[in-house]
Amino acid sequence: MSVTTPTPAEPAERGGAVMLTDAPELALEEIVYPESDGKPMAENTVQYRWLTRIKDGLEARFKHDPQIFVAGDLFWYPVKGQSQINQAPDVLVALGRPKGDRGSYKQWEEGGLAPQVVFEIWSPGNTKETRAEKFAFYEYFGVEEYYAYDPDKGMMAGWLRQGERLEPISEMNGWESPRLGVKFNRVEGAWNLYHPNGAPFEDYEDLYTDREAERAAKEAAWAKLRELGVDPEKL
Repeated sequence: MSVTTPTPAEPAERGGAVMLTDAPELALEEIVYPESDGKPMAENTVQYRWLTRIKDGLEARFKHDPQIFVAGDLFWYPVKGQSQINQAPDVLVALGRPKGDRGSYKQWEEGGLAPQVVFEIWSPGNTKETRAEKFAFYEYFGVEEYYAYDPDKGMMAGWLRQGERLEPISEMNGWESPRLGVKFNRVEGAWNLYHPNGAPFEDYEDLYTDREAERAAKEAAWAKLRELGVDPEKL
């Protein structure tokens, strides 16, 4: 889900990106960092399917690395004491941070490390202003790779950090993420992400169907062995 970022305290402009100036902080015990805004995770089934496909695919990609944290629709608070400054990327990846449950991603509790990679799946409710606001937030707070997909228009876009700026990736088809090692390919008009071994990211329904097919094939093979007088358990 895309969460609207409240305007940071005393913003100033720098080349289209939101800059933050010093602002008075509340006493720490008075500050509340919400873990939900009460809105649904996604506006429609297409957005939700893409969100979960990317999140689950990345979790599978890094399942054996205890120091890579992947989350979906999780509030990210980059500045201690300023809870109004937040964003909730559809998917975020923090390399160098341990796996585990969190109510939100408070950067000061994560060794000061900003998520290096974020994804947004656009829905009809995401206005031009909302998209620009998100881009400014991610650029200012240090995201290294930013990817956005509009499933209604079939448009995939990406930006890679160059110094202080996020610069557009000129060609997304065939692009390999430097941080994630996954590829973005458009095959027969459809976009998807691909693991280093070439396997596509899949939805849960497809993964479940594949597993059921494998189970049925195994049971058929075992039944054939039993017909031949062979105990498959002893093989």
